[in-house]
Amino acid sequence: MEKEFKILSIDGGGIKGLYSAKILEQFEEKFNCSISDYFDMICGTSTGGLIALALSLKIPASEICKFYEEEGPKIFPSFNKVKFGKTKISRGTLKQVLYGGKFSDKPLRRALENIFKDSKIGDSNNLLCIPSYTITEARPFVFKFDHKEGNLDRDNGASMVDVALATSAAPTYFPMAEIKYYDNKQFIDGGVWGNNPTLVGLLEALDYFVGKNKEFDKLKILSVSSLSLTGGKKTGLKRNRSFLDWRDELFETSLTGQSYFSHYFMEKIQNLSDISIDYVRIPTSEISSDQESLIQLDVATKKALDLIKGKGKDMADVFKKKPEVVDFFKNKKLYNTTKKQ
Repeated sequence: MEKEFKILSIDGGGIKGLYSAKILEQFEEKFNCSISDYFDMICGTSTGGLIALALSLKIPASEICKFYEEEGPKIFPSFNKVKFGKTKISRGTLKQVLYGGKFSDKPLRRALENIFKDSKIGDSNNLLCIPSYTITEARPFVFKFDHKEGNLDRDNGASMVDVALATSAAPTYFPMAEIKYYDNKQFIDGGVWGNNPTLVGLLEALDYFVGKNKEFDKLKILSVSSLSLTGGKKTGLKRNRSFLDWRDELFETSLTGQSYFSHYFMEKIQNLSDISIDYVRIPTSEISSDQESLIQLDVATKKALDLIKGKGKDMADVFKKKPEVVDFFKNKKLYNTTKKQ
């Protein structure tokens, strides 16, 4: 009988993480479980990293949803518009362009301290891969649960609050994260290279856990998308675009593109690999043109939150009945993080 290694991967997307959290909440209710007990590894980028860390502490997905609803409007406050030349522009956009970033990270830090307290990576009940990017060393950086298979001894003492800030420090939205534990290295959002962290989990699993002469024979990956704008744009748009023309679309477009490529890669590799790989992707919901203004990284109004929640619940209603999803919850995870490292 094949020994299965199961990975949960969660995309980034700002306040739209509520969509992913709502899907996972519905799965916990349907299967009467804690997500943590059914996945050997949890990967998450940016807001998905926050969800991954919380799940690894066995915090119920319902509490994570409540976190987004209660803290979201404080983390992403609304801005009035001011006249800028002949047009009206949000004060937030002006801050983003001219004054060191759209938002302070203080409300985010306070919210993270409330949910994570003094938890460290070593307190996780699951293997972890949390992508970020270190400006100090100019390279991708993945925060991991230290495991004996890789002879790792680096991240277990790091604060989950600091790691959550590092993976979600979106350029022009939040300040760079600076972590004393890593000798004051500075980090930005992992979404700049790995918004969909499925490939990060795949490589970690193949390096250390799954395959010839390794503990596990088969790899199963459940990848949960964030909400992405699905309608596309009309032709004939202005070609010469400044930052003010692009605004939030600039970062959003890169996140969506990277997530799409990772999904495309996984669909191909599972048919080409000699190792048995089962891959399931829960996609974004369709977004109408009338809904686009509410489905943004940083729009946390009540209308936006209600819309995001509803779309997450509707998508969960479809996927929690699918046999390929049910299969993830038939048997508990096999990798034990409490073993001596």
